[in-house]
Amino acid sequence: MAIPKDSFNERLKILLIAAFVVGAVIALRLIDIQVVHYQNYQQLAERNRTQILYQTAPRGRVLTADGIAIASNSPSFSLYYLGMAKPDEEFLNKLVADIAPYVNLAPQTLRTRLETSGRTGKAVALAENLSTKSTVALQELQQYYPGIYLLEESKRHYPYHTLASHLLGYIGSMDERQWRKRDVTAGYRLNSKIGKNGIERKFEEELRGKDGGVYLEVDYRGRVKRIIQDKKWAAGNDIYLTLNFPLQQAAEEALKNSKTGRGAAVALDPKTGAVLALASAPAYDPNLFVPYSDQESSNPSKRINEYNLAIQGIYPPASTFKIITAAAALEETDLDIKRKITCTGKYDSGPRVFKCWGTHGPVDFFDGMSNSCDVYFYAIAASMGPAPVERMERKFMIGRPTGIDLPGEKAGNLYGPTRRARNKTYWFVGDTLNLSIGQGELLVTPIKLAQFAAALASRGNVYRPYYVDKIVNQQTGKTQKIGQTEVLQQADLKPETYDLLYKALKHTVDDGTARRVKIKGLDVYAKTGTAQNPHGADHGWFMAFAGKEGEAPSIALAVFVEFGEGGSSAAGPIARTMLETYFGLNTPVPAEAN
Repeated sequence: MAIPKDSFNERLKILLIAAFVVGAVIALRLIDIQVVHYQNYQQLAERNRTQILYQTAPRGRVLTADGIAIASNSPSFSLYYLGMAKPDEEFLNKLVADIAPYVNLAPQTLRTRLETSGRTGKAVALAENLSTKSTVALQELQQYYPGIYLLEESKRHYPYHTLASHLLGYIGSMDERQWRKRDVTAGYRLNSKIGKNGIERKFEEELRGKDGGVYLEVDYRGRVKRIIQDKKWAAGNDIYLTLNFPLQQAAEEALKNSKTGRGAAVALDPKTGAVLALASAPAYDPNLFVPYSDQESSNPSKRINEYNLAIQGIYPPASTFKIITAAAALEETDLDIKRKITCTGKYDSGPRVFKCWGTHGPVDFFDGMSNSCDVYFYAIAASMGPAPVERMERKFMIGRPTGIDLPGEKAGNLYGPTRRARNKTYWFVGDTLNLSIGQGELLVTPIKLAQFAAALASRGNVYRPYYVDKIVNQQTGKTQKIGQTEVLQQADLKPETYDLLYKALKHTVDDGTARRVKIKGLDVYAKTGTAQNPHGADHGWFMAFAGKEGEAPSIALAVFVEFGEGGSSAAGPIARTMLETYFGLNTPVPAEAN
Protein backbone atom coordinates (compact mmCIF):
# COMPACT_ATOMS: atom_id res chain seq x y z
CA MET A 1 0.00 0.00 0.00
CA ALA A 2 1.51 3.27 -1.08
CA ILE A 3 2.13 6.01 1.52
CA PRO A 4 0.37 9.23 0.61
CA LYS A 5 2.81 11.89 -0.56
CA ASP A 6 1.62 14.43 1.98
CA SER A 7 2.11 11.99 4.87
CA PHE A 8 5.62 11.08 3.66
CA ASN A 9 6.65 14.70 3.41
CA GLU A 10 5.33 15.33 6.91
CA ARG A 11 7.33 12.43 8.35
CA LEU A 12 10.45 13.53 6.51
CA LYS A 13 10.04 17.03 7.88
CA ILE A 14 9.76 15.66 11.43
CA LEU A 15 12.86 13.52 10.90
CA LEU A 16 14.82 16.49 9.58
CA ILE A 17 13.72 18.64 12.51
CA ALA A 18 14.74 15.92 14.95
CA ALA A 19 18.12 15.56 13.24
CA PHE A 20 18.57 19.35 13.36
CA VAL A 21 17.72 19.45 17.08
CA VAL A 22 20.15 16.62 17.87
CA GLY A 23 22.83 18.31 15.79
CA ALA A 24 22.17 21.62 17.52
CA VAL A 25 22.45 19.98 20.95
CA ILE A 26 25.72 18.32 19.96
CA ALA A 27 27.03 21.62 18.57
CA LEU A 28 26.05 23.50 21.71
CA ARG A 29 27.70 20.85 23.85
CA LEU A 30 30.89 21.12 21.78
CA ILE A 31 30.82 24.90 22.13
CA ASP A 32 30.33 24.48 25.89
CA ILE A 33 33.29 22.10 26.12
CA GLN A 34 35.62 23.84 23.66
CA VAL A 35 34.79 27.48 24.41
CA VAL A 36 32.59 28.28 27.40
CA HIS A 37 34.05 25.85 29.96
CA TYR A 38 37.33 25.14 28.20
CA GLN A 39 39.45 26.06 31.22
CA ASN A 40 37.44 23.85 33.58
CA TYR A 41 37.62 20.80 31.37
CA GLN A 42 41.28 21.42 30.69
CA GLN A 43 41.93 21.42 34.44
CA LEU A 44 39.91 18.21 34.84
CA ALA A 45 41.97 16.61 32.12
CA GLU A 46 45.17 17.81 33.77
CA ARG A 47 44.08 16.28 37.07
CA ASN A 48 43.94 12.91 35.39
CA ARG A 49 47.71 13.04 35.11
CA THR A 50 48.82 15.61 37.74
CA GLN A 51 48.60 15.98 41.48
CA ILE A 52 49.25 19.05 43.60
CA LEU A 53 50.88 18.68 47.00
CA TYR A 54 50.69 21.91 48.93
CA GLN A 55 53.69 23.04 50.98
CA THR A 56 53.03 25.03 54.14
CA ALA A 57 55.04 28.24 54.15
CA PRO A 58 57.17 29.13 57.17
CA ARG A 59 55.46 31.55 59.51
CA GLY A 60 57.24 34.81 60.20
CA ARG A 61 59.61 34.79 63.14
CA VAL A 62 58.98 36.59 66.41
CA LEU A 63 62.13 38.25 67.71
CA THR A 64 63.07 40.22 70.81
CA ALA A 65 64.44 43.75 70.64
CA ASP A 66 67.96 42.32 70.72
CA GLY A 67 67.30 40.12 67.68
CA ILE A 68 66.82 36.71 69.31
CA ALA A 69 64.10 34.57 67.67
CA ILE A 70 61.73 33.22 70.30
CA ALA A 71 59.32 31.82 67.69
CA SER A 72 60.83 30.36 64.53
CA ASN A 73 60.49 27.34 62.24
CA SER A 74 62.15 23.99 61.77
CA PRO A 75 62.05 21.55 58.82
CA SER A 76 59.48 18.78 58.95
CA PHE A 77 58.02 16.24 56.54
CA SER A 78 54.49 15.32 55.57
CA LEU A 79 53.50 11.99 54.03
CA TYR A 80 51.04 11.84 51.11
CA TYR A 81 49.53 8.98 49.16
CA LEU A 82 48.52 9.22 45.50
CA GLY A 83 46.25 6.24 45.09
CA MET A 84 45.74 3.91 42.15
CA ALA A 85 42.25 3.60 40.70
CA LYS A 86 42.11 -0.17 41.34
CA PRO A 87 44.67 -0.95 44.03
CA ASP A 88 45.75 -4.51 44.50
CA GLU A 89 44.46 -5.97 47.79
CA GLU A 90 47.77 -7.55 48.65
CA PHE A 91 49.58 -4.27 47.86
CA LEU A 92 47.30 -2.35 50.24
CA ASN A 93 47.74 -4.88 53.02
CA LYS A 94 51.52 -4.69 52.78
CA LEU A 95 51.51 -0.90 52.54
CA VAL A 96 49.34 -0.54 55.63
CA ALA A 97 51.49 -2.95 57.61
CA ASP A 98 54.74 -1.21 56.67
CA ILE A 99 53.85 2.45 57.19
CA ALA A 100 51.32 2.27 60.06
CA PRO A 101 54.07 2.21 62.76
CA TYR A 102 55.42 5.56 61.53
CA VAL A 103 52.25 7.65 61.15
CA ASN A 104 50.47 7.05 64.47
CA LEU A 105 47.28 5.92 62.76
CA ALA A 106 45.25 2.80 63.45
CA PRO A 107 45.63 0.31 60.56
CA GLN A 108 41.92 0.50 59.68
CA THR A 109 41.98 4.33 59.62
CA LEU A 110 45.08 4.26 57.45
CA ARG A 111 43.49 1.76 55.06
CA THR A 112 40.37 3.91 54.75
CA ARG A 113 42.47 6.89 53.72
CA LEU A 114 44.38 4.85 51.18
CA GLU A 115 41.14 3.55 49.66
CA THR A 116 39.69 7.07 49.59
CA SER A 117 42.65 8.24 47.55
CA GLY A 118 42.21 5.39 45.09
CA ARG A 119 38.49 6.05 44.77
CA THR A 120 38.73 9.81 44.30
CA GLY A 121 42.01 9.97 42.45
CA LYS A 122 43.24 12.66 44.82
CA ALA A 123 46.27 12.74 47.05
CA VAL A 124 45.52 12.32 50.74
CA ALA A 125 47.69 13.44 53.63
CA LEU A 126 48.62 10.56 55.91
CA ALA A 127 50.82 12.45 58.39
CA GLU A 128 52.40 15.83 59.00
CA ASN A 129 55.18 17.03 61.29
CA LEU A 130 56.94 13.68 61.08
CA SER A 131 59.94 13.14 63.33
CA THR A 132 63.38 12.49 61.87
CA LYS A 133 63.25 8.82 62.86
CA SER A 134 60.01 8.21 60.96
CA THR A 135 61.12 10.28 57.99
CA VAL A 136 64.28 8.21 57.45
CA ALA A 137 62.29 4.96 57.52
CA LEU A 138 59.62 6.29 55.17
CA GLN A 139 62.22 7.55 52.70
CA GLU A 140 63.36 3.95 52.28
CA LEU A 141 59.79 2.67 51.87
CA GLN A 142 59.14 5.36 49.28
CA GLN A 143 61.48 3.49 46.94
CA TYR A 144 59.36 0.33 47.08
CA TYR A 145 55.78 1.59 47.17
CA PRO A 146 54.42 3.63 44.28
CA GLY A 147 52.07 6.35 45.40
CA ILE A 148 53.65 7.39 48.70
CA TYR A 149 55.43 10.73 48.69
CA LEU A 150 57.35 12.65 51.36
CA LEU A 151 57.20 16.42 51.17
CA GLU A 152 59.43 18.80 53.12
CA GLU A 153 57.47 21.53 54.90
CA SER A 154 57.87 23.95 57.78
CA LYS A 155 56.96 23.33 61.41
CA ARG A 156 56.46 26.05 64.02
CA HIS A 157 59.09 25.89 66.70
CA TYR A 158 59.59 27.76 69.97
CA PRO A 159 63.31 27.30 70.73
CA TYR A 160 63.14 28.65 74.28
CA HIS A 161 60.03 26.62 75.12
CA THR A 162 58.16 28.47 77.90
CA LEU A 163 59.79 31.87 77.32
CA ALA A 164 57.15 34.61 76.88
CA SER A 165 54.54 31.91 76.26
CA HIS A 166 51.60 33.99 77.53
CA LEU A 167 52.59 36.75 75.12
CA LEU A 168 53.41 34.54 72.13
CA GLY A 169 50.38 32.24 72.35
CA TYR A 170 50.33 29.16 70.12
CA ILE A 171 49.05 27.78 66.82
CA GLY A 172 46.72 24.90 66.03
CA SER A 173 44.80 23.28 63.19
CA MET A 174 41.92 25.20 61.69
CA ASP A 175 38.56 23.53 62.17
CA GLU A 176 35.71 23.59 59.65
CA ARG A 177 33.89 26.45 61.39
CA GLN A 178 37.00 28.63 61.34
CA TRP A 179 37.73 27.67 57.73
CA ARG A 180 34.29 28.73 56.56
CA LYS A 181 34.78 32.13 58.17
CA ARG A 182 38.00 32.77 56.23
CA ASP A 183 38.09 34.42 52.83
CA VAL A 184 38.38 31.59 50.30
CA THR A 185 40.95 33.61 48.37
CA ALA A 186 43.25 33.77 51.40
CA GLY A 187 44.66 30.33 50.60
CA TYR A 188 43.68 28.56 53.82
CA ARG A 189 43.00 24.84 53.68
CA LEU A 190 40.90 22.89 56.13
CA ASN A 191 43.95 21.55 57.95
CA SER A 192 45.90 24.83 57.89
CA LYS A 193 47.64 25.91 61.08
CA ILE A 194 46.52 29.27 62.43
CA GLY A 195 47.21 31.34 65.52
CA LYS A 196 44.92 30.40 68.37
CA ASN A 197 46.14 32.74 71.10
CA GLY A 198 48.48 35.64 71.86
CA ILE A 199 50.68 37.22 69.19
CA GLU A 200 50.21 34.16 66.96
CA ARG A 201 46.50 34.92 66.78
CA LYS A 202 46.59 38.71 66.84
CA PHE A 203 49.12 38.93 64.02
CA GLU A 204 47.94 35.88 62.06
CA GLU A 205 47.71 37.75 58.75
CA GLU A 206 51.20 39.23 59.14
CA LEU A 207 52.89 36.03 60.34
CA ARG A 208 51.27 33.67 57.88
CA GLY A 209 53.23 33.16 54.66
CA LYS A 210 52.03 32.16 51.18
CA ASP A 211 52.00 28.40 50.72
CA GLY A 212 53.82 26.80 47.86
CA GLY A 213 53.18 23.51 46.13
CA VAL A 214 54.72 20.69 44.14
CA TYR A 215 52.94 19.83 40.87
CA LEU A 216 53.59 16.18 40.06
CA GLU A 217 52.98 14.19 36.90
CA VAL A 218 51.85 10.68 37.79
CA ASP A 219 51.06 7.56 35.79
CA TYR A 220 47.88 5.49 36.03
CA ARG A 221 49.29 3.63 39.03
CA GLY A 222 49.93 6.83 40.97
CA ARG A 223 53.68 6.54 40.49
CA VAL A 224 55.42 9.92 40.34
CA LYS A 225 56.95 10.37 36.89
CA ARG A 226 58.36 13.88 37.26
CA ILE A 227 57.94 17.21 39.01
CA ILE A 228 56.19 19.57 36.63
CA GLN A 229 56.53 22.67 38.80
CA ASP A 230 57.89 23.48 42.24
CA LYS A 231 56.09 26.63 43.32
CA LYS A 232 58.19 28.23 46.03
CA TRP A 233 56.48 29.38 49.19
CA ALA A 234 56.93 32.90 50.62
CA ALA A 235 57.69 33.17 54.32
CA GLY A 236 55.56 35.37 56.58
CA ASN A 237 56.65 38.70 58.03
CA ASP A 238 58.96 38.92 61.02
CA ILE A 239 57.70 40.66 64.13
CA TYR A 240 60.16 42.45 66.39
CA LEU A 241 59.05 42.88 69.98
CA THR A 242 60.22 45.42 72.54
CA LEU A 243 61.20 42.64 74.95
CA ASN A 244 64.72 42.53 76.35
CA PHE A 245 65.70 38.86 76.03
CA PRO A 246 68.02 38.54 79.07
CA LEU A 247 65.53 40.45 81.22
CA GLN A 248 62.57 38.31 80.11
CA GLN A 249 64.55 35.14 80.69
CA ALA A 250 65.74 36.29 84.12
CA ALA A 251 62.21 37.28 85.19
CA GLU A 252 60.73 33.95 84.17
CA GLU A 253 63.48 31.90 85.76
CA ALA A 254 63.22 33.87 89.01
CA LEU A 255 59.44 33.47 89.13
CA LYS A 256 59.73 29.76 88.44
CA ASN A 257 62.16 29.38 91.34
CA SER A 258 60.21 31.64 93.70
CA LYS A 259 58.61 30.45 96.93
CA THR A 260 55.40 29.32 95.20
CA GLY A 261 56.30 29.34 91.50
CA ARG A 262 53.22 31.47 90.89
CA GLY A 263 53.21 35.15 90.05
CA ALA A 264 54.02 37.80 87.48
CA ALA A 265 56.70 40.33 86.61
CA VAL A 266 56.36 43.30 84.28
CA ALA A 267 59.05 45.80 83.30
CA LEU A 268 58.47 48.95 81.25
CA ASP A 269 60.62 51.65 79.72
CA PRO A 270 59.57 54.76 81.70
CA LYS A 271 60.52 57.01 78.78
CA THR A 272 58.28 55.34 76.19
CA GLY A 273 55.96 52.73 77.73
CA ALA A 274 57.66 49.90 75.80
CA VAL A 275 57.34 46.50 77.50
CA LEU A 276 60.80 45.22 78.44
CA ALA A 277 59.54 42.05 80.11
CA LEU A 278 56.14 40.48 80.69
CA ALA A 279 56.18 37.18 82.53
CA SER A 280 53.43 35.07 84.06
CA ALA A 281 54.01 31.91 86.10
CA PRO A 282 53.34 29.10 85.72
CA ALA A 283 54.21 29.31 82.03
CA TYR A 284 53.60 26.66 79.36
CA ASP A 285 55.42 25.31 76.30
CA PRO A 286 53.66 26.27 73.01
CA ASN A 287 55.52 23.40 71.32
CA LEU A 288 52.90 21.14 72.92
CA PHE A 289 50.45 22.33 70.26
CA VAL A 290 52.67 21.37 67.32
CA PRO A 291 53.85 17.86 68.24
CA TYR A 292 55.27 15.32 65.85
CA SER A 293 52.28 13.41 64.53
CA ASP A 294 53.99 10.03 64.92
CA GLN A 295 54.46 10.50 68.66
CA GLU A 296 51.92 9.89 71.35
CA SER A 297 50.68 13.09 72.98
CA SER A 298 47.80 13.91 75.25
CA ASN A 299 45.55 16.92 74.87
CA PRO A 300 47.88 19.90 75.49
CA SER A 301 45.03 22.08 76.78
CA LYS A 302 44.89 19.84 79.85
CA ARG A 303 48.52 20.56 80.68
CA ILE A 304 48.77 24.34 80.35
CA ASN A 305 47.63 27.40 82.23
CA GLU A 306 46.63 30.08 79.72
CA TYR A 307 45.70 32.53 82.48
CA ASN A 308 47.97 35.54 82.05
CA LEU A 309 48.36 36.69 85.62
CA ALA A 310 50.36 39.76 84.53
CA ILE A 311 47.32 41.37 82.91
CA GLN A 312 44.42 39.38 84.37
CA GLY A 313 45.32 38.80 88.00
CA ILE A 314 43.71 41.42 90.28
CA TYR A 315 44.84 41.80 93.88
CA PRO A 316 45.05 44.54 96.55
CA PRO A 317 48.29 46.52 95.99
CA ALA A 318 48.91 46.63 99.76
CA SER A 319 51.68 48.94 100.96
CA THR A 320 52.83 49.88 97.45
CA PHE A 321 49.70 52.05 97.46
CA LYS A 322 51.09 54.13 100.34
CA ILE A 323 52.85 56.16 97.63
CA ILE A 324 49.40 57.33 96.46
CA THR A 325 48.36 58.20 100.02
CA ALA A 326 51.62 60.08 100.54
CA ALA A 327 51.23 61.97 97.25
CA ALA A 328 47.68 62.98 98.18
CA ALA A 329 48.82 64.29 101.56
CA LEU A 330 51.74 66.20 100.04
CA GLU A 331 49.55 67.73 97.32
CA GLU A 332 46.39 68.61 99.21
CA THR A 333 47.35 69.10 102.87
CA ASP A 334 49.96 70.94 104.85
CA LEU A 335 51.74 67.71 105.69
CA ASP A 336 54.68 68.30 108.00
CA ILE A 337 57.16 65.69 106.83
CA LYS A 338 59.24 66.16 110.00
CA ARG A 339 56.33 65.57 112.37
CA LYS A 340 56.70 62.26 114.18
CA ILE A 341 53.79 59.90 114.82
CA THR A 342 54.33 57.22 117.43
CA CYS A 343 53.60 53.68 116.29
CA THR A 344 52.70 51.37 119.18
CA GLY A 345 51.71 48.58 116.82
CA LYS A 346 48.06 49.62 116.68
CA TYR A 347 45.77 52.51 115.78
CA ASP A 348 42.50 53.17 117.64
CA SER A 349 39.94 54.58 115.20
CA GLY A 350 37.11 54.61 117.75
CA PRO A 351 34.85 51.87 116.41
CA ARG A 352 37.74 49.40 116.18
CA VAL A 353 41.49 49.03 116.58
CA PHE A 354 43.64 48.62 113.45
CA LYS A 355 46.95 46.82 113.76
CA CYS A 356 50.32 47.65 112.25
CA TRP A 357 52.60 44.87 111.03
CA GLY A 358 55.25 46.03 113.53
CA THR A 359 55.97 48.45 116.38
CA HIS A 360 58.03 51.30 114.95
CA GLY A 361 57.96 53.95 117.68
CA PRO A 362 58.19 57.64 116.59
CA VAL A 363 58.34 57.90 112.77
CA ASP A 364 58.35 60.87 110.40
CA PHE A 365 57.40 60.89 106.71
CA PHE A 366 60.58 59.19 105.47
CA ASP A 367 60.64 56.62 108.26
CA GLY A 368 56.95 55.91 107.75
CA MET A 369 57.59 55.14 104.08
CA SER A 370 60.85 53.24 104.49
CA ASN A 371 59.50 51.07 107.33
CA SER A 372 56.07 50.81 105.65
CA CYS A 373 54.43 51.80 108.96
CA ASP A 374 50.68 51.32 108.75
CA VAL A 375 49.99 53.52 111.78
CA TYR A 376 51.69 56.52 110.14
CA PHE A 377 49.48 56.25 107.06
CA TYR A 378 46.35 55.57 109.12
CA ALA A 379 47.00 58.85 110.93
CA ILE A 380 47.57 61.05 107.87
CA ALA A 381 44.61 59.47 106.02
CA ALA A 382 42.28 59.96 108.97
CA SER A 383 43.38 63.58 109.11
CA MET A 384 42.76 64.42 105.43
CA GLY A 385 39.90 62.02 104.64
CA PRO A 386 39.45 59.68 101.64
CA ALA A 387 38.58 62.19 98.91
CA PRO A 388 42.17 63.40 98.22
CA VAL A 389 43.33 59.78 98.04
CA GLU A 390 40.63 58.91 95.51
CA ARG A 391 41.52 61.96 93.42
CA MET A 392 45.16 60.86 93.40
CA GLU A 393 44.11 57.35 92.32
CA ARG A 394 42.34 58.84 89.33
CA LYS A 395 45.38 60.92 88.37
CA PHE A 396 47.38 57.70 87.96
CA MET A 397 44.47 55.84 86.30
CA ILE A 398 44.02 53.31 89.10
CA GLY A 399 40.95 51.18 88.39
CA ARG A 400 41.29 51.51 84.61
CA PRO A 401 43.03 49.20 82.11
CA THR A 402 46.56 50.14 81.10
CA GLY A 403 45.47 49.99 77.46
CA ILE A 404 47.99 47.35 76.39
CA ASP A 405 46.86 45.73 73.16
CA LEU A 406 46.24 42.27 74.60
CA PRO A 407 42.86 40.54 74.99
CA GLY A 408 41.51 39.88 78.46
CA GLU A 409 43.20 42.68 80.40
CA LYS A 410 41.39 43.35 83.69
CA ALA A 411 40.82 46.90 84.90
CA GLY A 412 41.10 46.28 88.61
CA ASN A 413 38.96 48.37 90.94
CA LEU A 414 39.09 52.01 92.07
CA TYR A 415 38.32 52.28 95.78
CA GLY A 416 36.88 55.49 97.21
CA PRO A 417 33.80 57.25 98.58
CA THR A 418 32.43 58.42 95.21
CA ARG A 419 31.01 55.07 94.18
CA ARG A 420 29.57 54.49 97.64
CA ALA A 421 27.83 57.85 97.43
CA ARG A 422 26.54 57.04 93.94
CA ASN A 423 25.12 53.78 95.25
CA LYS A 424 23.75 55.56 98.33
CA THR A 425 25.73 53.41 100.74
CA TYR A 426 27.88 54.47 103.67
CA TRP A 427 31.61 55.12 103.78
CA PHE A 428 33.15 54.39 107.15
CA VAL A 429 36.34 55.50 108.88
CA GLY A 430 37.60 51.93 108.57
CA ASP A 431 37.26 52.21 104.79
CA THR A 432 39.54 55.25 104.80
CA LEU A 433 42.14 53.43 106.85
CA ASN A 434 42.03 50.33 104.64
CA LEU A 435 42.32 52.54 101.56
CA SER A 436 45.37 54.32 102.96
CA ILE A 437 47.40 51.10 103.04
CA GLY A 438 46.10 49.60 99.79
CA GLN A 439 43.65 47.08 101.23
CA GLY A 440 39.86 46.74 101.12
CA GLU A 441 38.13 46.81 97.74
CA LEU A 442 41.13 48.28 95.93
CA LEU A 443 42.42 45.93 93.18
CA VAL A 444 45.23 46.22 90.62
CA THR A 445 47.02 43.98 88.11
CA PRO A 446 50.80 43.56 88.01
CA ILE A 447 50.96 45.51 84.74
CA LYS A 448 48.95 48.35 86.30
CA LEU A 449 51.44 48.60 89.15
CA ALA A 450 54.30 48.62 86.61
CA GLN A 451 52.53 51.40 84.72
CA PHE A 452 52.25 53.34 87.99
CA ALA A 453 55.97 52.82 88.69
CA ALA A 454 56.79 54.09 85.20
CA ALA A 455 54.57 57.13 85.73
CA LEU A 456 56.47 57.96 88.92
CA ALA A 457 59.79 57.46 87.14
CA SER A 458 58.75 59.83 84.34
CA ARG A 459 57.29 62.31 86.85
CA GLY A 460 53.74 61.99 85.68
CA ASN A 461 53.52 60.43 82.21
CA VAL A 462 51.02 57.57 82.29
CA TYR A 463 52.03 55.65 79.15
CA ARG A 464 50.07 53.04 77.23
CA PRO A 465 52.28 49.93 77.32
CA TYR A 466 53.18 48.44 73.93
CA TYR A 467 55.14 45.31 73.07
CA VAL A 468 55.54 45.25 69.25
CA ASP A 469 58.21 47.49 67.77
CA LYS A 470 58.08 46.75 64.03
CA ILE A 471 57.07 44.26 61.33
CA VAL A 472 59.62 43.39 58.65
CA ASN A 473 58.85 41.77 55.28
CA GLN A 474 61.39 38.96 54.78
CA GLN A 475 61.28 39.21 50.99
CA THR A 476 61.55 42.97 50.48
CA GLY A 477 63.02 44.12 53.77
CA LYS A 478 60.28 46.73 54.03
CA THR A 479 59.72 47.77 57.65
CA GLN A 480 56.45 48.85 59.19
CA LYS A 481 56.82 50.71 62.46
CA ILE A 482 54.17 49.61 64.94
CA GLY A 483 55.22 50.70 68.42
CA GLN A 484 54.42 54.28 69.33
CA THR A 485 54.80 56.22 72.52
CA GLU A 486 51.40 57.36 73.77
CA VAL A 487 50.72 59.32 76.94
CA LEU A 488 47.25 58.43 78.17
CA GLN A 489 47.22 60.89 81.02
CA GLN A 490 49.49 63.33 82.80
CA ALA A 491 49.65 63.09 86.59
CA ASP A 492 50.51 66.73 87.25
CA LEU A 493 51.96 67.01 90.72
CA LYS A 494 54.11 69.75 92.15
CA PRO A 495 57.83 69.23 91.44
CA GLU A 496 58.53 69.21 95.18
CA THR A 497 55.99 66.38 95.62
CA TYR A 498 57.88 64.18 93.17
CA ASP A 499 61.15 65.20 94.82
CA LEU A 500 59.90 64.08 98.23
CA LEU A 501 58.46 60.82 96.87
CA TYR A 502 61.77 60.05 95.18
CA LYS A 503 63.65 60.78 98.40
CA ALA A 504 61.28 58.60 100.45
CA LEU A 505 61.52 55.67 98.01
CA LYS A 506 65.31 55.97 97.87
CA HIS A 507 65.33 55.94 101.68
CA THR A 508 63.21 52.75 101.53
CA VAL A 509 65.95 51.11 99.46
CA ASP A 510 68.87 52.44 101.47
CA ASP A 511 67.50 51.88 104.98
CA GLY A 512 64.07 50.28 104.76
CA THR A 513 62.03 47.30 103.63
CA ALA A 514 63.37 47.43 100.04
CA ARG A 515 67.05 46.97 100.98
CA ARG A 516 67.18 43.87 98.76
CA VAL A 517 67.47 46.11 95.69
CA LYS A 518 70.26 48.33 97.02
CA ILE A 519 72.74 47.86 94.19
CA LYS A 520 76.09 49.60 93.85
CA GLY A 521 76.23 51.92 90.86
CA LEU A 522 72.45 52.28 90.57
CA ASP A 523 69.90 54.75 91.88
CA VAL A 524 66.99 52.53 92.85
CA TYR A 525 63.63 53.70 94.17
CA ALA A 526 61.29 51.00 95.48
CA LYS A 527 58.37 50.02 97.68
CA THR A 528 57.30 46.66 99.07
CA GLY A 529 53.82 45.36 99.79
CA THR A 530 52.20 42.38 101.49
CA ALA A 531 48.56 41.95 100.48
CA GLN A 532 46.25 40.32 102.99
CA ASN A 533 44.52 37.23 101.67
CA PRO A 534 41.53 35.85 103.60
CA HIS A 535 41.71 32.61 101.59
CA GLY A 536 45.27 31.63 102.45
CA ALA A 537 48.82 32.93 102.62
CA ASP A 538 49.37 36.63 101.91
CA HIS A 539 50.63 37.83 98.51
CA GLY A 540 53.97 39.57 97.96
CA TRP A 541 54.47 42.79 95.91
CA PHE A 542 57.56 44.73 94.92
CA MET A 543 57.63 47.80 92.67
CA ALA A 544 60.70 49.80 91.66
CA PHE A 545 62.25 52.12 89.12
CA ALA A 546 65.95 52.66 88.59
CA GLY A 547 68.70 54.23 86.55
CA LYS A 548 72.45 54.33 86.53
CA GLU A 549 73.84 56.46 89.32
CA GLY A 550 73.18 60.13 88.59
CA GLU A 551 71.02 59.37 85.52
CA ALA A 552 67.28 59.38 84.90
CA PRO A 553 65.42 56.08 85.50
CA SER A 554 65.45 53.77 82.48
CA ILE A 555 63.41 50.86 83.83
CA ALA A 556 60.28 50.53 85.97
CA LEU A 557 58.97 47.20 87.20
CA ALA A 558 56.44 45.40 89.35
CA VAL A 559 56.80 41.88 90.73
CA PHE A 560 54.00 39.84 92.26
CA VAL A 561 54.32 36.46 93.99
CA GLU A 562 51.01 34.76 94.69
CA PHE A 563 50.87 33.37 98.26
CA GLY A 564 54.44 34.63 98.69
CA GLU A 565 53.64 35.96 102.19
CA GLY A 566 56.12 38.87 102.16
CA GLY A 567 56.84 41.43 99.45
CA SER A 568 60.44 41.93 100.51
CA SER A 569 61.27 38.25 101.00
CA ALA A 570 59.33 36.73 98.09
CA ALA A 571 59.23 39.41 95.38
CA GLY A 572 62.34 41.41 96.34
CA PRO A 573 64.93 38.86 95.10
CA ILE A 574 63.14 38.66 91.74
CA ALA A 575 63.22 42.45 91.38
CA ARG A 576 66.93 42.50 92.23
CA THR A 577 67.69 39.81 89.65
CA MET A 578 65.79 41.77 87.02
CA LEU A 579 67.60 45.02 87.78
CA GLU A 580 71.03 43.40 87.82
CA THR A 581 70.28 41.66 84.54
CA TYR A 582 68.94 44.77 82.84
CA PHE A 583 71.97 46.85 83.78
CA GLY A 584 74.39 44.08 82.84
CA LEU A 585 75.54 43.37 86.37
CA ASN A 586 74.41 39.76 86.39
CA THR A 587 73.59 38.88 82.81
CA PRO A 588 72.63 35.20 82.48
CA VAL A 589 73.99 33.21 79.57
CA PRO A 590 71.00 32.34 77.34
CA ALA A 591 70.14 28.67 77.57
CA GLU A 592 70.90 26.86 74.35
CA ALA A 593 67.82 26.79 72.14
CA ASN A 594 66.67 23.40 70.93
